[in-house]
Amino acid sequence: MSPRADAVRNRAKVLSAADEVFVEHGTDASTDQIAKRAGVGIGTVFRHFPTKELLLEAVFAERLRRVGEQARTMATRQAPDEAFRELFGTLVADSGAKQALAEALTEAGVDVRESASPVEDELRAALGELLARAQQAGGIRDDIGIDEVIALLVGASQAIGKTLDVSMRARTLNVFLDGMRPH
Repeated sequence: MSPRADAVRNRAKVLSAADEVFVEHGTDASTDQIAKRAGVGIGTVFRHFPTKELLLEAVFAERLRRVGEQARTMATRQAPDEAFRELFGTLVADSGAKQALAEALTEAGVDVRESASPVEDELRAALGELLARAQQAGGIRDDIGIDEVIALLVGASQAIGKTLDVSMRARTLNVFLDGMRPH
């Protein structure tokens, strides 16, 4: 394996491990924990991410990138309205971890909106494409635009993102989703 390929692989391992460790232990988790989880030395972590803030920022952006990729994949492999509902649920379920990362970045002085802007634009476009397909298939009301969907995502995330009662989360999520169906 070339040194470049090895570096790319190690960076991906560190990002994946950091995401897992931050979810399990919070954003105060140590870079030593991340290095151990990734199976790399601490020097490798710092070579790719010289500060913890840069690592948090990369994890945050990678999460958004993955969701955008998931939206594009789902749009081609599932019935559009099912894909939209599934992605909406995934985004709400993931909101707690995303919020914790955003708060940690803000506390570190990082402008989260600016740093995530390019990836958020891609996610917004992918979600908008999935919304349009779901509307064309008749599964989502035509009078709902991407701005309304994002507002509903934020509202649903605030309402149920931290609720531990799984059945309550599912019922509340269904209320949000059912409100988007055509009457």
